[in-house]
Amino acid sequence: MLVVGFPAGAFRANCYLVAAGAGRECVVVDPGEGAEDGIEKALRDHDLTPVAVLATHGHYDHVASAAAVSEAHGVAVHIRPEDRHLLTDPAAGLGPELSAAVGSVSLPEPREVEPLGEGPLDLAGLRIEVLHTPGHTPGSVVFSLRAEEGGRLALTGDTLFAGSVGRTDLPGGDPAALATSLRGTVLSLADDTVVLPGHGDSTTIGRERAGNPFLT
Repeated sequence: MLVVGFPAGAFRANCYLVAAGAGRECVVVDPGEGAEDGIEKALRDHDLTPVAVLATHGHYDHVASAAAVSEAHGVAVHIRPEDRHLLTDPAAGLGPELSAAVGSVSLPEPREVEPLGEGPLDLAGLRIEVLHTPGHTPGSVVFSLRAEEGGRLALTGDTLFAGSVGRTDLPGGDPAALATSLRGTVLSLADDTVVLPGHGDSTTIGRERAGNPFLT
């Protein structure tokens, strides 16, 4: 499996391209603010062809470039229905403080939007499990994959970070729902699962189970 990740934008949100290997189709996960150049470079460097945009949730720093990638490559944006409105109305998910920092922003409608459900996605030669993890936003999800080589990955968005968890003080945030998502869904993943979060460095489920103060 090939995973290319890089931080983008003022909030340094991680964007990932995931493929079965170089020269193959890929999915683009969380193309946030200013991610387009990094995405195009990764596509060229690894000879990848995007077939879908996947959003772990609808916050601006994770979907600001979703419509541009959708239009440029003729692919759909996949997002939970609960966060669908944030694709074009980012202020609805930011609250007054962050809205003031970002400024008056409106985003174009992607060329095609597909609602994420509870079942797996079969895209780019990958079986991607979609785990609904409300709390940071009502439509937050974790994308879980198993590589042909045997390893496990979880793209956790802003649900789980190395040493921390997602904030719940923005519109739609729910601390009780996040706690339930972490205990019932995220911590059910195997300890050797590599966590690729929406911000910061990678980690593993085992490391977070043992040392994340928000999970103990």
